[in-house]
Amino acid sequence: MNLQEWINSAEVSIVDVRTPEEFAGGNVTGSVNIPLQSLQASLSKVPKNKAIITCCASGMRSGSAKSILKAAGYNVHNGGGWMSLKSKI
Repeated sequence: MNLQEWINSAEVSIVDVRTPEEFAGGNVTGSVNIPLQSLQASLSKVPKNKAIITCCASGMRSGSAKSILKAAGYNVHNGGGWMSLKSKI
C-alpha cells in the first residue's frame, strides 16, 4: 500500500502542527490543525485508533509533535514538511 492508499484507507490521520495562520495559507487536504504549543492539551482531538502522520513547515515541529504523541501511546510517523508530504500523496 502506498502513502496515498494508506491515508485514503481511513486508518491514518494527518495532524498539522503549524500555527492557524500558517495552516490557512495552505495545507494537506483532510489534515487537522493542532498547533504544537497546544498539542499536549489537545490530545483528546487526536484519534488513538488511527496511525498519525505529523507535518509542519520543515519537519522540526512535526518531529517534536511525534515525540509528544509517541510518549502518549500513539502510533505516529513524522511526515516532515507539509508541502513535501502533499507532493507524495
